[in-house]
Amino acid sequence: MGSDRSRAIGRLFCERTMDISFKFDPEVVIGADTLSLAGTICSRYGDRIMIAADHSLDMQTVQRLKDILNDARIEAIVFDGIEESSGTEMADNIVELCCAAHCTAIVGFGGRKTQIIARMAAIIASMRISSFELLDGRSILNKFLPFIAIPTTGLDAFSFTDYFLAADPRDRLVKLVKSPGKLYAAVIIDSTLYRSLSEDNSVIFEGFSSALEAYCSSKASFLSDSLLERALNFYAKLLIKGGEEIDVDTFAQAGFLASLGSAVSSPGVGAALSFAINARFPVSKQLCSAALLPSIAEQLVAARPEKMARAASFLGNTGQAATVADAANSAVDGIRRCMEAFNIQPNLKEYSLSLDKLTAAAEAARNLEFVPTSPWTVSEEAVFDILKNII
Repeated sequence: MGSDRSRAIGRLFCERTMDISFKFDPEVVIGADTLSLAGTICSRYGDRIMIAADHSLDMQTVQRLKDILNDARIEAIVFDGIEESSGTEMADNIVELCCAAHCTAIVGFGGRKTQIIARMAAIIASMRISSFELLDGRSILNKFLPFIAIPTTGLDAFSFTDYFLAADPRDRLVKLVKSPGKLYAAVIIDSTLYRSLSEDNSVIFEGFSSALEAYCSSKASFLSDSLLERALNFYAKLLIKGGEEIDVDTFAQAGFLASLGSAVSSPGVGAALSFAINARFPVSKQLCSAALLPSIAEQLVAARPEKMARAASFLGNTGQAATVADAANSAVDGIRRCMEAFNIQPNLKEYSLSLDKLTAAAEAARNLEFVPTSPWTVSEEAVFDILKNII
């Protein structure tokens, strides 16, 4: 598999945007209108498939997927009740319907919340345990339903890791959930489905932030650096354009590379904090990530100046920097200028959050297993200072 992966990565590193067929485990297909391949891909996993769909998706879009599966002689059962406000216990409802219909695989069709809930459902369906048991750390077996992800708002830092984050509805604190290594059967990334770019450009800063943290992680390697430098370069091209129309194909490829690079390396504390704040308060994760980015970048400048200087070069901000430290610091300035160009607020003051309210969420984030891989000491005091900058 190593040689296949190397060839696939080599194909990704071309300058022009193109469709990608990434052959490894899981199969990943990226490009415009790749949803058309869903029937061929899903047919490998049985003739009765559960579609766990985002309620905000256009009905015609969901019907299109259903028709594609039907044309491949697959009976599609649709559960479209997942909303942004839905709790992770929604996975239990999906499992109940899935088991009653004797489905052999689950498709997660929608944004981040849908992907998390559908992923949980695929894990617990065969084990016949509840979502709360999974959140409480119940040991998972190598027994699950194949999961096919069709994201509509992009991938995140946890899409290819053997764990992911979910909000526990009982206390609204973020929890780390273990995920079987071969849970994903396939990922279909159709850039024409990406709706969020026209609605909220903060998703670009979220992607840049997750790629930057993984790039600077203490777990980074030659392979992750190769993937993440390319992701950062793609994101930088989008950021430099300012408020112009976003190239969704470039964004889709950047997100895939960042997600894969994060799995090879490790997500950072910024990703943890943004998930934790979103779990507890009605603030979108992408806005949290964008607001946290300048403060996280400042910490990374001190911890990984050479890599931050490299990130600054992608943004075109090194100029005539006399030293590596000067070049690294210019990355933070570049990030702030890009946020201003996109009219992204560098704080969350409009949400009236207080440090007292954020304490429990921040502590839950700081205690997540992957946070110690951050290249700087994530102390209570450091997190406290970061939070003060965004409220």
